Parts: sequence; structure tokens; C-alpha cells
Amino acid sequence: MSPRPGFPITHTSSHRSLSEALRAVRSREEQETLLGDGDEEIADPDGCLRAYAGPQQVFVPDPHAGLPVYVSIHRIRRIVLASIDDPYTVDQLKEPRMNVLIVKPLVDRLYDPDDVSIVYCLLVNRVQFLREQSYQHHHQSVNVTRANLCELLAMKLLRRYDEDVTGRPGLLLLANILVAGFDPFQNAPHEVCEEVPFARMSLISRGGYEGKSNALEISIISESKMFLSSTACQKVVDAVYYGRIVYTPNAFIDIIPDHYKHKPISLYDPRKAPLLNQYRLIVPRSRNIIEICQFAILLLLYCLCMAHRDHTRFTGYEVCFVVYAAGWVLDEFASMLEHGWHVHTQNLWSFLDITFVVVYVIYLGMRLHGWTVGNMGECRQALDILAIAAPILLPRLAFNLMPESMLFISLRAMMADFTALSLIAVWCFGGFLLAMKWLSMGNTSVDPEDAPNSITISKWMLWIWFGLDGTGIQESPTFHLILGPALMTTYAFLGNTLFLTILVAILSNTFSKIAADATAEIQFRRTVLTFEGVKSDAIFAYRPPFNILALVILVPLKFLISPRWFHKVNVFAVRVLNAPILVLIGLYERRYLWKSKKMGQNGPLKKGKESWWSLSSFNVHADIQAVFESEPPQSVVDRIEEEDEIEDAILENSFAAAREASPATQVRRRRFSSVWQG
Repeated sequence: MSPRPGFPITHTSSHRSLSEALRAVRSREEQETLLGDGDEEIADPDGCLRAYAGPQQVFVPDPHAGLPVYVSIHRIRRIVLASIDDPYTVDQLKEPRMNVLIVKPLVDRLYDPDDVSIVYCLLVNRVQFLREQSYQHHHQSVNVTRANLCELLAMKLLRRYDEDVTGRPGLLLLANILVAGFDPFQNAPHEVCEEVPFARMSLISRGGYEGKSNALEISIISESKMFLSSTACQKVVDAVYYGRIVYTPNAFIDIIPDHYKHKPISLYDPRKAPLLNQYRLIVPRSRNIIEICQFAILLLLYCLCMAHRDHTRFTGYEVCFVVYAAGWVLDEFASMLEHGWHVHTQNLWSFLDITFVVVYVIYLGMRLHGWTVGNMGECRQALDILAIAAPILLPRLAFNLMPESMLFISLRAMMADFTALSLIAVWCFGGFLLAMKWLSMGNTSVDPEDAPNSITISKWMLWIWFGLDGTGIQESPTFHLILGPALMTTYAFLGNTLFLTILVAILSNTFSKIAADATAEIQFRRTVLTFEGVKSDAIFAYRPPFNILALVILVPLKFLISPRWFHKVNVFAVRVLNAPILVLIGLYERRYLWKSKKMGQNGPLKKGKESWWSLSSFNVHADIQAVFESEPPQSVVDRIEEEDEIEDAILENSFAAAREASPATQVRRRRFSSVWQG
């Protein structure tokens, strides 16, 4: 099978010397220097580098449309079902014996340098096995093992692609594997497309990209943290985050669709792109900085609105806050539609954003209704509801500024467990509330008007729950002389002692799981932030509150003019409204996006040494850093490689002799040979 054009394959040998390993590490570390220093690269007017010379295509067709995705998905499922019949943990799957008997043969069998959809098919099977384990209880642990095996195979296949193809073609190949769109029913047989409704929907194509998902999205949905934390995957995630790799994402629903152009997955050269490049607004790093600034403006307007609150009229600060917050809520709603609810809720601060949206909608509805009917009491209540958004907005800014803090990552997970457990507890303890209410209704010794109502009983129960007050225990004889204290004491034991003990145990277990694999958790959140940062909807190019005007003007205009002219109008409006931001992004990226081999981090270096004004030169141990700043001469490199080859030969002979002399090794060898022969 011949290699795919544009992806030259360089197969590595089974034995890798120390110098080869070091060169591989250096090649991964120097992925930022893949851009040439000359003008030999061919680039589109938008700065996307091309591997071929020829006419530019406005809408690039799908280069992977011929891959047998449907067949590969079912082929992988049959292989995994035949390979795993017993439950294993992830650590057991990584053991040398399982690696030799199952994992490595499957990797060799599935590896195909011409098929970039195999990783996607493995992750799709992982999602299916995880779904089956939720309702097939007799195969629950086995299906979890099969799902873990799919993730492990995907990780090892991606690493092999990374090792076989290096440099610029290697980075582009990994990007095609992770972010290229695929359809599960792609190239399915005709009879399948006629029977399955989803397959028929996939045939209705408006360009060949609608309704497709990619491997990165599937790994986020299935929470494949081991796969996402791998070196090869993070290489692509970092390149997409900083905007070195550009592509046109696939959106679930577009509010303002502008698909006149579709960019292939390619490297981006800011020196060959226009200074006002509107596509740089969807680069995850740029979007993250812009969204932090937008939220800071929202928080400032909120503070000014509440500091000058007046329920009798709309102040200027409140009007500015209402309009700007409406645009911010529209941006949040579009984010939910962009990649779906499941992906959006994986964001670190999504629960805070959704809570603020609910508070804002309730406030705005009550405020407008009270102002319309002239009810000042309702207007005051609307501002009181808006006041409870302060505990949401202030922590949200901290989440933005420190997204990789283990405190916030653990807090998000523990909040989900705490909410679920609290809802279950309220549901179960509601029976105590009903019992005590009915006991108070049947107590003839107490005047019905003096009997505590449901709200009062709920307050007593809540105070006992958190250990604040024991009024409920003191007043329990008013319900019933014997049953009242018995019920309240039982509730106090279950709520204040047993529930809190279970809650602390669950939260401690959640925190310990996250802390045990902190690196994978951080990289998973970074991947979610990167994937959500690449936007397809044109509405994200408009800053609040201009996105409201874009919604009102561009959506009707979409049906009145051709796609080409709609694209021109959209690009002109985006460039005019975002001109200062685009100029800053363009100037920064032309200097710092790529590192030249002849340039340092901040500019040219003279003779490999730092300039005299560098702050690092005043460090006591500056010589330790300076020894790595300049590349060693070729004579030193040749000497190191010569010594490494001699040492590798000596070590190989020593280990071979030791293995031959070891009786245990000979016994293991006979066992493995008998297994393979059997």
C-alpha cells in the first residue's frame, strides 16, 4: 500500500539508540520551528500553507471522503469482542504480558498509514462500550475493559503515527487524525443507508462536512483522559490552541452560518496573511483572552448597576448592563449550540455561566414586567434576584484566570457530587417533613393557628442538618409527645451525622481520584478549552452587544443575497468592528507565533548569547541556563553520537549475555513460545 501524498512515511527500526531517542525528543520540542525562513512556501491569501502549487480552491472538498469508516468501526468492534472476554484494569492492560499478547498485535493489525480514521473508529467503539456497560449489568466490567482497550489502542496508534512521520508532514498527519471530520455511516452499504434513518440523513450533504465529528470531540465525550494526555495528542492541541494549525470546524447548529469558504487542515504563516485576518478571532488563545476581557467588562457593568440601583427607574448603568449582558448571554447560548450540550458542560466554568444565564433571564423578565405594569415591588424583587449573581460572577473570573488550578478542577467535580447527593437527601428527608406536618395537624392539644407550618418545619430541619440550631428538637413535642421527638432525633442522626459522613467520604474520594492523576485532568480541561475555542458560527466574530445587531441584520440578509456576497458583507463588518484587535493579533503573531532557528524567543541573538539587558543574566545561576541557549557545534555532536553508539553496543551485548544466563528468563521464554504455538 503506497503512502498518502503529502505524508511521507519514515519507518523506524525496532532498536533505537540513545542518540536517536534524543533526536526524537528534540524534534518534538522543536515543532515550533517548522516554518521556513524563506518565501518558498505556497500560501493562500489567508496565510494557510499549501503542499501543492495550483489554483486556490474556495471550498476545499473533503480529502478523506473515500475512507471506509463504517467498515472500520464494525471491524474494530469484532476484533475487540474476540480479544477481551474477562475484566481487566487499565494497569493490567499495560502490563508487559498483556502488551505482548493482546495490545501490540492489535496495534500492528490496525495500523494503516493511509487511513487516518482508525483512531476515530476506536474512540467511537469506546463510546459504544461505555454506553452498553450502563444497561448490560452481566457484562458491565467486561465492557469497561473493552472501552479501556479501545482508548489504549488509540493512544498507541497515535504515538506510532507520530514516530513514523516527523517534521511538518508529521504534525499535519496528527492534525488530520484528530480534527478531521468523519461520519460513522461514511461509505456504508446502500442497504444500510436505506434502513437506518441516521444514515439517510448523512446522505443529505450540503458540502460534505455537515453532521461530522472528529476524534478530538469523541475523546472529550467519552472522557478519554489517558488518550488526551498523551504526548502526540497534546502536540496537536497546543498547535491548535496557539493557532499554528488552522482548520474549519464543524458546528452542530449555526445561528449565522457563513460556509462560503472551507479551509483544509494546514499550517498558518502570519507573514503571508493580511494584517486584518478575521479568522484569527476563532483561535483558542485569542478567544480566551478576548472572553476574559468581555467578562471583566460584564463584571464591571454589573457592579456599577448594583451600586447605583434604583427600582423606580432604569439608570444608565442598568441599561448598559442589560444590553451588554444580553449580548453575553447570546454568545453563551451560541456556544451551547456550537458543539452540543455534552461538550459545553465539560468546560471548567460552564456551570457558573449557566447559573448566571438563569439568574439574568429571571431578573430581566421580572424587571420588564414590573416596569410595564408599574409594580415597583416586583421591580425591587428583580434587582434582589440580580444581587445573588455576585457569588457567581466573582468566582467565575478566578476560574478564567487560573483554569489549570487543581483547586478549581476539584471544586467543579465535587460540586457535581455535592449537588447530586443533596438532591437525593432532600428527596429522602421529605418524608420526615410530611410526617411531622401531619402529626402537628392531628395534635388536638395545640391550637391549629399556633401549629408550625411547613416552612417553619423546613427551617428547623435545615438548621439541624447543618448543626446550627436545635430549635426543632426542642419544639418536637408540639407535634406528638412521643413520636415527635423520636422522628426529629432520628432525622438529626441521619442528616447531621450519617449524611455528612457520607458526604465527606464521597468528596474525599473524588478529590483523591483527581489528585492522583492531576496531569491528565489538567490536560483534559485544556483540550476542552481548545476544542470549544475553535468556532464555526460567524456570530462569535462580533463582540457583545454587536452580536445582537448581527443577529437582527445578518440572519434576514442571509436569505436575500448570494453566499458569496453574504461572505463579503460579513468579512467587512467583522474587520471594521474588530480592527484594533486584529491589528494587535497580527503584529504579535508575526513576531512570536513561530520561532525561527536563527531567532531567539524575543528576537535575534548575537553569537548565541543573551543581550546585556536580559534580566536572566543577573541570576546567580545564569550560567546553567546559558549553556542551553546556544546549539553545540557539529564537532561536539559527532563526538557524542560516536560515544553513544559504542555504549549502546556494549550495553546490548551485556544485557543479551545476562538474559541468556538467567534461568528465569529461559523459563519465561519457553512459556511464551508455548502460548504463541498454542
